[in-house]
Amino acid sequence: MAEHYENEKRVLDKGFVRLVEMLGNDFSPVQAARVSTGKGLTSPERDTRLLLYLMENGHHSPFEHIVFKFHIKLPIFVMRQLVRHRIASINERSGRYSEFDDDWYLPDHARVTEKGNIQGSVFSGDEQLDEKTRSMIETSISESYETYRKLLEMGVARELARIVLPSAMYTEFYWTINARSLMNFLSLRADSHAQYEIQECALAIADIFKETCPTTFEAFIRYHYSGDIIERGDKNDT
Repeated sequence: MAEHYENEKRVLDKGFVRLVEMLGNDFSPVQAARVSTGKGLTSPERDTRLLLYLMENGHHSPFEHIVFKFHIKLPIFVMRQLVRHRIASINERSGRYSEFDDDWYLPDHARVTEKGNIQGSVFSGDEQLDEKTRSMIETSISESYETYRKLLEMGVARELARIVLPSAMYTEFYWTINARSLMNFLSLRADSHAQYEIQECALAIADIFKETCPTTFEAFIRYHYSGDIIERGDKNDT
């Protein structure tokens, strides 16, 4: 695409997370919280103390006044995990109105089921298995995509031809979410129990959150984050 985004993170082999626009900043929650007493922002030091207080004591509704609009490109199966977080607005590229490109996710390494955790997986560490897995996946997807193209050439409607495509195909969508819901997403998906691919997406989003709202992000990590893959600071720091 021709657009340039300063806040853009690459995800997986061909995906990305871009911050398109944003409403609010670090001190929007403070402004929202103080309206109950008829006051507003005071000094950076006092405002920061209040922000930390709000996060530490579970007063999270003021953080809904920070809103992010992302443009995201992910494999369909990863996107389906992201949309489980329903307190957000989303619009996705349509396979009825546009054709899919030969654009799919191919993992670098094979993963095997983690012992004692049927929901988890770990990298195999077996180069032969990695190579064989990649080859089989690529062959299968290539054949499916070739069938898709042939169906289109036969005049079959896009909405029907697409049913042969796998969930590894990339899709794009806009995702608008407030900081409170974003923090819930990060606690659940920036976590070792989440699937690797959605972890990578969550970490990219976390980086943008940190860059745009560093004080709110730090407060979140100190007092509210329940995941285990974003580095934590010392909760005793001020």
